[in-house]
Amino acid sequence: MSVGQAIRDAAAQMAATSDTARLDAELLMAHALGVSRSDMLIRHMDAAVLADFSGYVARRIAREPVAYITGVQEFYGRQFAVSSEVLIPRADSETLIEAALECAAGARSVLDLGTGSGALLVTALLELDGPTGVGIDASAKAVEITKANTAALGIAESRVRILQRSWRNDRWAEGLGIFDLILCNPPYVEADAPLEPDVRDYEPHAALFAGPEGLDDYRVLIPQLRALMTPQAVAILEIGATQAGPVTELAEKSGFQVSLRHDLANRPRALILS
Repeated sequence: MSVGQAIRDAAAQMAATSDTARLDAELLMAHALGVSRSDMLIRHMDAAVLADFSGYVARRIAREPVAYITGVQEFYGRQFAVSSEVLIPRADSETLIEAALECAAGARSVLDLGTGSGALLVTALLELDGPTGVGIDASAKAVEITKANTAALGIAESRVRILQRSWRNDRWAEGLGIFDLILCNPPYVEADAPLEPDVRDYEPHAALFAGPEGLDDYRVLIPQLRALMTPQAVAILEIGATQAGPVTELAEKSGFQVSLRHDLANRPRALILS
């Protein structure tokens, strides 16, 4: 069977469990071949199928995310290594980068709280004009993945520190310094939220869920942010689509002025605190 036929067959098999079955099949086949998707579509559609492909398809039919099967996910035009120890970076989170470029273009120092794969931190360091950065995460594996991504994407060691810390622990912020820009995509999913199996069964729950209202981590973090900010700093927080009101209220009680940014689907996605 040729690559082209195998992709068609796999897309048909995955159609019942994926809204992007054809794209999934192409990405999995490109991964099996060890080439880019574009290169595969141009040069390899008549090639023989490798045995690994059927295993990848079976994993996707079982609802494992493509990014965990291939080990990579694109964010802001760059490829980031991921594993099931970190959330998969999503295009919605690019709203935070756009807000940072608008509101903190001159930032000289960046703090990423809950860095995960490092997608926000690395992107900010590469898109802004040469700041230094610090990323923290409670997960040792996330710290390892972020360090790998900073190196792979060309961030000099002198520009970045990645630390294992949890904002739920005492003295977690000790020695971090103060920053012109703080980015944070905290856990914000309600404990009983109806999630697709791709998310609930595979992505790390510690990075997803934040109590019955999804607000537990905002309640812990927001009152502590000012001590980490320079006088001109902004903090940009990702929020769920229904959380703009309650998170804004929390921020205003801590003395912040708050503005809202929407994602490409026009859903509330980021709050800018200043």
